Amino acid sequence: MKKICVLFFIVMLSSCENKDILNIGHRGAKGHIAENTLESIQKAINLGVDGVEIDVFRCASGEIVVFHDKKLDRLTNSTGFIEEMTIDALNNILVEGKYKIPTIEEVLTLIDGNILLNVELKGKNTAKKTALILKKFVSNTKWESNQLIVSSFDWDELIIFKNENTDIPIGILNDKNTLNEVLDIAMKLDAVAIHPNFSSLNQEVVNTIHDSGFKIYSWTINAPEEIDKAITFGIDGIITDFPDRIPK
Repeated sequence: MKKICVLFFIVMLSSCENKDILNIGHRGAKGHIAENTLESIQKAINLGVDGVEIDVFRCASGEIVVFHDKKLDRLTNSTGFIEEMTIDALNNILVEGKYKIPTIEEVLTLIDGNILLNVELKGKNTAKKTALILKKFVSNTKWESNQLIVSSFDWDELIIFKNENTDIPIGILNDKNTLNEVLDIAMKLDAVAIHPNFSSLNQEVVNTIHDSGFKIYSWTINAPEEIDKAITFGIDGIITDFPDRIPK
């Protein structure tokens, strides 16, 4: 099953087959336009990314909305917890005084299957609804499951997502767990990739992950010297705030 899943995910990269490393915009093009907004995602597309990464929560009225923080305070003209807000309330809140908080459906419609989409499950109770929405888009639009990858630091949510019987690939986000713990959960979930903090990587770790059969999509790589090091390591994808800094 794992070999089939990995091969299936490789097929999704056919449009990028001549690239040595994938250029993945972090929360869109976070270094240029407010993160996780449609405008930031469009900017990343304009900069020629292979994919974008977004973060999602489930709000109080049940919709899956695209936002990074649990609280609205840092980025918006409002305060409080995003999971306690209804979609009607969120529609009246602006990111950096200018941009709307989008739903995952709006992001999927904007991208329209033209680049890869990495959905990070940030909040609790996101897995089932996200799986339902993604399956709907795969069934009813030109999106294909192999153009998507779902990741999370919350491995319990990934287990729930896996149990929804989607064909959508899974990536294991990690910051503090040991490499053995990460590889163990990745194998249990038939994941295709591991998404480590770049500061945790060295050539030995990269080789171990690759030898275990997983791709590496690492975050958040912005400095030119780190980009060069990531390329030297041979990782498979750079998640960056500045997609224009990644060599074509």
